Amino acid sequence: MNTQTLILAILNFENASGYEIKKQSSEGAFSYFVDISYGSIYPTLAKLEADGLVIGRSETQNGRPDKKVFSITAKGRAEFIKTLMSPPAIDKFKSEFLLVAMCADLTSPEIITKAIDKRIGEMEELLKVIGGLRSDCDHPATQWITSYGLHVKGADLEFLKNNRDSLIAMAGQAVKLDEAAE
Repeated sequence: MNTQTLILAILNFENASGYEIKKQSSEGAFSYFVDISYGSIYPTLAKLEADGLVIGRSETQNGRPDKKVFSITAKGRAEFIKTLMSPPAIDKFKSEFLLVAMCADLTSPEIITKAIDKRIGEMEELLKVIGGLRSDCDHPATQWITSYGLHVKGADLEFLKNNRDSLIAMAGQAVKLDEAAE
C-alpha cells in the first residue's frame, strides 16, 4: 500500500484537506495502516487531481488563508477499489521495545522495569484509543477491524503483564557473567 492508496481510502470516507489527511494518517483512524508524510501528501494529491481521481476546491477561512479540500471522484473510487483487489503485502512489525527486551541481559533490572512498564502503559492507552474509535463508528468493517485491533493489542498487553517478571529477571545477567569470568 502506498500514499496514493491511503489518500484515496481517507477521501473515500470523507472530504479532506492535505492537513486533515496527514492528521488522519498520523493520529486518526487511518494511522494504523501506512506512514505518509506531508512531503508525499501534496505531490500525490496534485497527481491524483491531474489524473482525475480527486477534485479539489478552495474553502474560505476567517482570518486564515483559504484551504483546499479534496473529494474522491467516481474514477478515483474505481481506482481505489481496483487497488484493494490486489493482495496486501505482509505486515511490517518493528519495535524498539523488543530490541531492548532482546538485550535485557546487558541492562539493569531498573532499565527493563521502566521499559516494560512504559510498554504496558502504551498498550493500555492504545486499547483506549481503539475502543474509542470503535464506539464512535457504526461502519461494520471499521467495527470489525477495531475488534481485531482490540483482540491483538489485548493479547499483547496480557502477555506483557503475565511475563513481565521473567524479563526483569533476565536483566543484568550478562554483566554477572562478565564479572564471574574475571
